[in-house]
Amino acid sequence: MPLRNRRAAALPAKLSRSWLLVNAAHPEDFAPGLASEADSVLFDLEAAVPQDQKDAARQSVVEALNGGMDAWVRINAIDTEDWQRDLEALSGATGLRGVMLALAEEPEQVTLTAMRLRAGTPVIALIESALGLENATAVARAPGTFRLAFGTNDFRKDTGVSDDPMAMAYARSRLVIASRVGKLPGAIDGPPAAADDEAAVVETSRVTASMGMTGRLCLNRAQVDSINRALSPSEDEVAWAVDMLQAHRAGASVGDGSYLPRLARAQKIADLADSYGLWNA
Repeated sequence: MPLRNRRAAALPAKLSRSWLLVNAAHPEDFAPGLASEADSVLFDLEAAVPQDQKDAARQSVVEALNGGMDAWVRINAIDTEDWQRDLEALSGATGLRGVMLALAEEPEQVTLTAMRLRAGTPVIALIESALGLENATAVARAPGTFRLAFGTNDFRKDTGVSDDPMAMAYARSRLVIASRVGKLPGAIDGPPAAADDEAAVVETSRVTASMGMTGRLCLNRAQVDSINRALSPSEDEVAWAVDMLQAHRAGASVGDGSYLPRLARAQKIADLADSYGLWNA
């Protein structure tokens, strides 16, 4: 059985930048997805799978997770019969790392989902409606919530908002602030279009980073590296952090009130560079 990419497997999910969605109706794509550079991999039982293929896809996911593969799973919304079927099937899956709950709108939905899984299984709340966004802070504080993610395409369908970064800025900011209030890792942004080239992925991922989001969904394995690079500290940031920390260790004086915040930022950048393996990249 193919193993998970070792670098990605060792990375805590709270630091995952790229979240690759793999259609659960195509189990032949499971192994290539897991071997990719995606920080986290989600077997998708929800939007990608036609209704008449749900049962077969669910069985494929369970067999993979009980057969040596480790992955997250995007499950169906709580108001569907498939939600209960998904949880019944996944509750004993040995390789389940966590689930992403589609169309999360109320805090109780996350908690009920967590309660039906093995104790401690993390739940990512996928916010993809106006109601979900309005309740984002309560969802972030709900027992069981691990991170918030933004279902941009369905959110736009629900609200009529365009994909212009300015039009989407309010929603992204709400998720970033809700994540902070809920003491969660950074929010996960929606995916680039599956056909976007490297330049487009980098450009839109820079918008993600500028909004304070630290992860991004992905539909295409070829886009993973671009997302990872765009959501990592830049070479200039790493160099600045190294200089700052070296100067501090050498006895640099505090100077002014900005010193300690800058020192803390330098340490965070250095820690991320270490976690992402950037030193020798």
